[in-house]
Parts: sequence; C-alpha cells; structure tokens
Amino acid sequence: MAAAAAGSGTPREEEAPGGEAAATQAQAPTTAPGARLSRLPLARVKALVKADPDVTLAGQEAIFILELFVETIAKDAYCCAQQGKRKTLQRRDLDNAIEAVDEFAFLEGTLD
Repeated sequence: MAAAAAGSGTPREEEAPGGEAAATQAQAPTTAPGARLSRLPLARVKALVKADPDVTLAGQEAIFILELFVETIAKDAYCCAQQGKRKTLQRRDLDNAIEAVDEFAFLEGTLD
C-alpha cells in the first residue's frame, strides 16, 4: 500500500475492501471571502487597460474577466511551447494557440 504524507495535498492510495488500491482526492482548500481568484498582478492588468486610449473607465468585473482571458491564452500558449519541448513562451506559441482554439479566432492577424 502506497500512501502520501498527510497534508501533502497529493492523492493517496488506500486499500479497498476488494484488495485493490483506490485513489482518494484531497479536498481543495477553501478561499477566504474577498480573496482573489487570479494569480496575475492586479496592477499589471490595470496598466493594460489604461494603455488603451479608448477606455476611460473599467470596473472590477471587467478587470477580472481580462485577467481570466490573459491567464487562459497564456496557458494555451504554454502548452504549445511544451509541445516544442520549451519552457519559455515565444510569439509563435501565441500564434499557434490563437490558430488552435476557436474562441481566439477574433485575434487572428493581431500579432502581425
């Protein structure tokens, strides 16, 4: 029987009644009220919004959605980098992510 250390957050295997090992999931930690769900720096995202001269005011909801968008496209681009056996994102990784994901079709040609 293999077991992970208690509190490590990794699944551990326990002996099931039939003699088979069954993986149990550790519970996800709960977030405190008011805690941010995104890991991107808020100041950096706000700077992106302020860089657009057409935007005069952006609410917290808009900033949050922009954070989710940037995080999503960055993760997809990182997957493209990993396929190329790299850890550093390159422009071509963003291009590949834009081409591969239908939801990013509106961005095609914007990096040219």
